[in-house]
Amino acid sequence: MARQKKRQEAAWKSRKQEQHPHGKIRSLKEISSEYDEKNTTG
Repeated sequence: MARQKKRQEAAWKSRKQEQHPHGKIRSLKEISSEYDEKNTTG
């Protein structure tokens, strides 16, 4: 039983360390200003 618990803990730790964050969350103003910049030049 102890081996199984250690395996589960190791698997959980590896999953936690391998997470890929999605980056900074932008505000609607930032998104809309980028949208305006792209569409006004074309």
